[in-house]
Amino acid sequence: MNAHALAAVAATPPTVAPSLVALAGRVGTAAPTCVSLAYVEQRFKLYLRFGEPVRTLQLDRWRRCAVLLPGAMFCRIRWQANDYGTVRWQLMVMQASTPLDAVQRIPGVRPGARLLLHAEGEPAVRAVLERIDAIEALGIATIDVSPAYWHTLGNRLAARLPLPEYTVERHTAWFAGRTLP
Repeated sequence: MNAHALAAVAATPPTVAPSLVALAGRVGTAAPTCVSLAYVEQRFKLYLRFGEPVRTLQLDRWRRCAVLLPGAMFCRIRWQANDYGTVRWQLMVMQASTPLDAVQRIPGVRPGARLLLHAEGEPAVRAVLERIDAIEALGIATIDVSPAYWHTLGNRLAARLPLPEYTVERHTAWFAGRTLP
């Protein structure tokens, strides 16, 4: 598959099934977030590292659409290669939009999402993946991690400063703060 075909697979927006209206009705007036995913063997991979879609729609042989409820946290990774090797690594940690959120328009994420962390390039993506693995090793679900941590991690990564660890104490404080009135 040539570069133009790969770009078409990545850029073509998937169609939304009518049954998604029922999902939107369950959560009030907020529409679900649709995240485009794709896989072309040894050329292109756009997938969720973490996140809990309520439904996944298979669009064709290469493309899928993951449907997430408002407020859901997820991480999407993009990997792309050509005949000479890897040409792109990208990782984004996002939060699905709710009606009152100011969201960013992100290609392949409809209607948009809060971008919490953006890593570009192999070293940065690998560093974030190590942090995700460390969080999971603590027994903490990555979808429950504090959005402030992802912001801090992204800022430290951009500034080339030491990356912070996510600890059980920090996680407990985050949950205690969420339960306060």
